[in-house]
Amino acid sequence: MSQPPAPATDGFRVSESAARRLREILDEQPQTPEGEPALRVAVEAGGCNGFQYKFALDNTVAADDVIIPAGTARVLVDPASLDLLAGAELDFNDSLMGAHFTVRNPNAASSCGCGTSFSVA
Repeated sequence: MSQPPAPATDGFRVSESAARRLREILDEQPQTPEGEPALRVAVEAGGCNGFQYKFALDNTVAADDVIIPAGTARVLVDPASLDLLAGAELDFNDSLMGAHFTVRNPNAASSCGCGTSFSVA
């Protein structure tokens, strides 16, 4: 039986599969004095549709970051990105096309074939 997904935070949530994969990635990281990093999810200008998602491990939490629980891990989102991620879900897909984090974003009016960039209406 699966556990319920991580709770929503400011309308952005993390799926169980994304939380599980993030935990696997963090468990493979070497220990550092800064402690365990979090996954930073950001939206930046660019990509083939106007905006693109960026994912990176980050040890630095900014004062205005929103910290979203993801199982026993954390996801960090800056306020500007969070506005574009309202109601969206971070997920992890493992398919024949490859394994990757993806965002299911109801705010996206269109997106590219690879799912890493989007536009808003």
